[in-house]
Amino acid sequence: MPYTSVKFERREQLVWLALNRPSVGNTINLQLANELSDACREISQADGVRAVIITGAGESFCSGADLNELASLTTNELIQANPASLASRAVASLNCPVIAAINGDALGAGLELALSCDIRIASENARLGFPETSYGLIPGGGGTQRLPRIVGKGKATELILIAEPIDAGEAHRIGLVTKVVPKEKLVEEAEEIAKRLISRAPIAVRYAKEAVNKGMDMTLEQGLRLEADLSFLLQTTEDRAEGIKAFLEKRTAYFEGE
Repeated sequence: MPYTSVKFERREQLVWLALNRPSVGNTINLQLANELSDACREISQADGVRAVIITGAGESFCSGADLNELASLTTNELIQANPASLASRAVASLNCPVIAAINGDALGAGLELALSCDIRIASENARLGFPETSYGLIPGGGGTQRLPRIVGKGKATELILIAEPIDAGEAHRIGLVTKVVPKEKLVEEAEEIAKRLISRAPIAVRYAKEAVNKGMDMTLEQGLRLEADLSFLLQTTEDRAEGIKAFLEKRTAYFEGE
């Protein structure tokens, strides 16, 4: 499917998605949100995709929602199709692991999009934050819920209420991103992480992601039961047999996702 606001590139088992509105900082409008949703649906329906990397074209990852478009939408239209929420939910729905390669500003809806990914790495020049309260809003695409689950309630509350961005180093210190690299090394680092993810057993990776994400909303006992159920299901897979056999034979395992 052709896209204009999103660049879609598949490289065997890896898909690169790039937000493609560089002249406006890759701000999220309805068109971009809908195209990103379609791209995520295409990935989910495709065979053999084991990892996704999301980044931004140009100098920004995503500098927020398109405020010009938001100002033109009615309340009912926003309730039915909030671009920030639509984009974040689409990425969060992917079963395979998703890496955010944050190549510049990730603000507002852009940070919400990064939060919907599983792993976040940032270039040294990146700024991250939620400016919404400075213009009479709150994060509306999952930011108030996902950020506290990642960095803790105290720091998340501070970032959301004060509405001032932090640099990549501070984002790393508080656990918002897992690694900071020079901008020219960001693509290489993201692909290296993706390469390691692709080498793992895909069903196990998918179940591990499910256990972590769903477990966050469960009691400890419920989460342990979910983990046990998913672990039991993995005992029936060919990948599990291959993994054990490869370990005993001291060789690299070859997983087919079966």
